[in-house]
Amino acid sequence: MKSPFKILADFIIARPKIVAIAVIIWFLIAAYGMSLIYMKTGDDTYIDKDTPRGVTLENYKEMFSSSAIMLIYESDDVLDPKNLEYMEELQDQTAKEDGARSVAGITDMIKSVNNGEMPTSTAEIDRIKDMLPAELLEKYLPSNTMTIAVVNLDTGISDEKEEALLDNLKSLIKISGMPPDMTVTVSGNPAFSQQMGEEMGKSTGTLIFAAMLLMVVAVGILFAHVSYRFLPVGVVFTGLISTFGVMGLTNIPISMVVIAAFPVLIGIGIDYAIQFHSRLDDEVKNGLDVEGSVRKTIEYSGPSILYAMIATSLGFIAMYVSPIPMVVDFGLTCLIGVICCYLAALVMVPTFGLLVGYKAKEARNSSAEKKMEQYDSFLGNLSHKIAKSPLYILLILGFIAIIGIQLDNEVPISFDEQTFVPPDMPAVVDMKKVTRTMGSTDTLTVMVRGDDVLNPDVIEWIDNFGEYEISSRNEITGVTSIATLIKNSNGGIIPSSEAEITEIVSSIPESEKSPYINGRMTTVLQFSMLDLEADPAESLINNVRRDLTWNYPPPGIDAVLTGSSEMGVSLIKSINDGKAQMTYLGFLLIFVWLIFIYRRVTAVTPIIPIIMIVGWNGAIMYGLGIDYTPMTAVLGSMTIGVASEYTILIMERYMEERKNGKDKLEAIRIGVQKIGTAITVSGMTTVFGFSALLLSGFNIIKNFGMVTVITVGFSLIGAIVVMPAVLSIMGKFEKPYRDDEML
Repeated sequence: MKSPFKILADFIIARPKIVAIAVIIWFLIAAYGMSLIYMKTGDDTYIDKDTPRGVTLENYKEMFSSSAIMLIYESDDVLDPKNLEYMEELQDQTAKEDGARSVAGITDMIKSVNNGEMPTSTAEIDRIKDMLPAELLEKYLPSNTMTIAVVNLDTGISDEKEEALLDNLKSLIKISGMPPDMTVTVSGNPAFSQQMGEEMGKSTGTLIFAAMLLMVVAVGILFAHVSYRFLPVGVVFTGLISTFGVMGLTNIPISMVVIAAFPVLIGIGIDYAIQFHSRLDDEVKNGLDVEGSVRKTIEYSGPSILYAMIATSLGFIAMYVSPIPMVVDFGLTCLIGVICCYLAALVMVPTFGLLVGYKAKEARNSSAEKKMEQYDSFLGNLSHKIAKSPLYILLILGFIAIIGIQLDNEVPISFDEQTFVPPDMPAVVDMKKVTRTMGSTDTLTVMVRGDDVLNPDVIEWIDNFGEYEISSRNEITGVTSIATLIKNSNGGIIPSSEAEITEIVSSIPESEKSPYINGRMTTVLQFSMLDLEADPAESLINNVRRDLTWNYPPPGIDAVLTGSSEMGVSLIKSINDGKAQMTYLGFLLIFVWLIFIYRRVTAVTPIIPIIMIVGWNGAIMYGLGIDYTPMTAVLGSMTIGVASEYTILIMERYMEERKNGKDKLEAIRIGVQKIGTAITVSGMTTVFGFSALLLSGFNIIKNFGMVTVITVGFSLIGAIVVMPAVLSIMGKFEKPYRDDEML
């Protein structure tokens, strides 16, 4: 039975024009699919809505969670009567917008102590200002040059409606009769998320353009010894458009982490294209005609690069165990991308060679060609020396890896979105201004659910639990709940009968109680808290969670922590657990794959260099002070995928030479010499592609780019230096190679 690669070779050789037309048609379909791609931000990218924690958070957001938009007014004197009149008018119009529940600012406070009227003179304003509570003035009017108004949004408002409200509010400000000396800035989490999405869109285009440009430069320099040296660029471009197209057609969104997948794919895709192109060029140079060269390229390089591609894909498939949705999307995007890039290289390089009648460059003995030959010889001699004395290399590099694995546990984990984005992004600057003025807007939420949360025993427990946390946790500054609303409406006392409680709750305005109770089955306690770093926040949440285990609510009532603060702390655990799980699963999948495809224990030799590379990565992250984030958490499994390609290609060529009768040391020398140059060129080109990530204004992407560039360098060292040593030792235990051994 003919192999699929022989069938494909026959078809391409017989009908190259039809294949070319099919590629063009697919390119157009993919280009249409690319137009359907959309950006995604927010909690849904961090937590899986189908998990118990995700379900609870989603219920909380639908019932109680409401964002707030901040209006920052700045002027020489914000208390000037003209400015106050403008603010009042703007806020009245804002309150009428769909999605806005209420608006509160200094004008409302002034009117509340002036019989509902706005004063018309500076003297009156100064007199009223002295009557306002100092803590409110400090929060809403830190100085006479700035004040902040809060636009509270409807509970459970959708992202689309929230964004529409933001756009309407910005338009409203533009057409409003703003005083000449005043500026109005829209801030808050909704504005931050919107601007982050816009910046992500710009960053995606910039990174892809930069990666393609750097790749063209790299190919032009490093691949100058072959004809049509820029052919791999066209192949990668097609593979990239195909990836975009599949994502758009299958409704896969782009998130902060997924952005980084595209330079990664450019780097990996160029490797596939260069491997096919190099083999085609070699066969033509060896005297075969174009058809024979195409046939041999497809039949030999097709399977070996396929095995390497599958190994790379297994590293990305391992990301499916991550509890973080955008990490799963990153793995899925990379999986789609490597398949598209492999298929593009497999089909386009041979088809192009047939259509143009590919001819190799004539030997001109140029300095570049001489250097390439010298590099070939250097690699062969180096691998031969390493293979003769492998133990010392493995001990030294293995020791460094062991240290790195230990240091990896000391690398901190970060989840603060504001540290991920460009520090000078206007939304970040505005958010910091709001935080400095109004204090932390973070809250810690306890959701209470049961048959009847208005039962006196439940209300009493809610009140007692809230008071206990305030008195015992210095990080908690206050609490608001249905119990505090009832006490405020009943002279500080909680009634003893359910009928009285129901009557009081009914008398509280809906706008005041809706953020804290939904019907009679669900209510929340909202704890205000200090602005905490990751470790203190995690400690506080763990303490409150422990308190809930011993100070549990009455029978039939359930109380759980939820909200953004709890989600952030759980994300730290998800990153920590997920990175280890992805790495272990990646190793397991590749181990099983290598045993399955080669059916010999010694075929697992590519895993040994990869283990070392993962250890070296830990040492580098610790040394450079780079934190683990949702993006760098994928480094372990991604390293397995990228490095496995290089090591498997070396092993493939080694096995081919052993099958042809070469002894162990000679097979290692030839294998590294023949493949080492190609993977060095493709590896350095990959480095150029990954280097585009360093140009990102997003710190999370820039740091990821730095460690991935280093990882590719480590992967080359693993393939060229470590792999010969491992093959030399493992070669002592290998069985003879048969003619039907899978290559």
